[in-house]
Parts: sequence; structure tokens; C-alpha cells
Amino acid sequence: METYQYFILFISVMLSGAAFFLVKSSGKYFLKLSLAFSGSFLFAISILHLIPSVYINNDEKIGIFVLVGFFIQIMLEYFSEGIEHGHIHVHNHHSQAFPLTMMISLCLHSFLEGMPLSYHSHAHDDHNHSLFWGIALHHLPVAFALVSMLSESGIKKRNALLWLALFACMAPLGSIVSHVLSEGALMNIADIYDKLMAVVIGIFLHISTTILFESNNDHRFNLYKLGTILVGGFMGYLIS
Repeated sequence: METYQYFILFISVMLSGAAFFLVKSSGKYFLKLSLAFSGSFLFAISILHLIPSVYINNDEKIGIFVLVGFFIQIMLEYFSEGIEHGHIHVHNHHSQAFPLTMMISLCLHSFLEGMPLSYHSHAHDDHNHSLFWGIALHHLPVAFALVSMLSESGIKKRNALLWLALFACMAPLGSIVSHVLSEGALMNIADIYDKLMAVVIGIFLHISTTILFESNNDHRFNLYKLGTILVGGFMGYLIS
């Protein structure tokens, strides 16, 4: 992964999370629309770009790793309470177990997503490009939801931004650790790239379908959501 991509992954999360303090009044509306866009985008790139990339080598067992990723995300959400797709559950900040378990789950989720980004090859550059933008756009509403939840739980602004910075580091860290392990001969990422990508695809499929199938009683909003979903899907089709 290029240096500028590490910077984009980190700074985009920081800016999106910090934006909560500027748009508190309309934050939930912004969050719902941005989630709809990112969910549609993730679903589109998974179906159109990422899934074909892992099946191109005719590995009959690759679907198992897609399922593994799907169920890993289910387990992670047991602890994160669904913040990956915008669910904000406000807890009393004196309960130290909640932010800890939530952050561990959220950071592990981001770390896993970043691992395939360390692999460079001409055959996979287009797929990594799609994955990079999928992660970057998906993390924007997650960062906003994270800061919103922490702030509403009574956590100080400075501490909320520190938690945000930790989350922002995890996808780049996943890529770095994957690269270091590969360079140190502890593993060859070229050999497991498709399996790592399949796990991430499973994570993306769970998150995106959860977002897209969630209903809203406000029919007017549903119209806006439909338009946003169509734009996100079209953007996913265009990216390569």
C-alpha cells in the first residue's frame, strides 16, 4: 500500500469523527444517509469486483472463507453492538467494560479489513484499489457513529478523539503487520491473499446487507435512502 493511502485511511476517519462536533443537530440524518451510501458501495464492489477476484483461481473451498468472514462479523458485533452499521447504544461512561469491549471488537474488525491491502501484484492491483476505497468509505460513518456514541455516553471530547485515533490506525496497522509477517517469512501473503480477501468479503457482505435491509418508518426518508443507495451502487460499479 502506498504512503498516501495510509494517510487517507487515517485522516478520513479523523475528519469524519471530528465532524460530529460540528453537525450534532443533523448528525443522525447525515449518519443514516452516509451509511446507506457506504452499504450500497460495499455491496456493489463485493459483488462486481472482489468476489470475482477470489474465484478466478478456481479454488473450490474459497467460499468457506467468505462464510468465515461473515460469521466473524456476527461474533464481533456481539461485542460492538452493531456500531459498524450505525447502531448507537449509549451507555453510562462509568461502565469501563463497555468502551473496552466495543473498541477491541471495532479495532479487530478494521485490522482484518486492512490485512489484504499489503499485497502488491499487477493481477490484484485493481481489486486492492476497490478494497481500499471500500474500507475508506465504510469507515467514514463508522467513525461518526463512534464519536457520537462516546460523546453521548459522557466521555470527554479529548478522550473520544483518542479512541477515534486508535480506530483510525487499525486498518493501516493491519496492512503493515501483514507486510512485516510476509517479509519475515512467517507467512507468504501471496499464498493466503485470496483467503484473506474472502474473509473481508464475508465481513463486507454482512455489514452491507444489514445496512441495506434495515427499514425506516419515515417513507420520505426511505425515498432519499433509495436514491443514496442507487448512487452508492453506481459508484461501486464505476470504481476499479
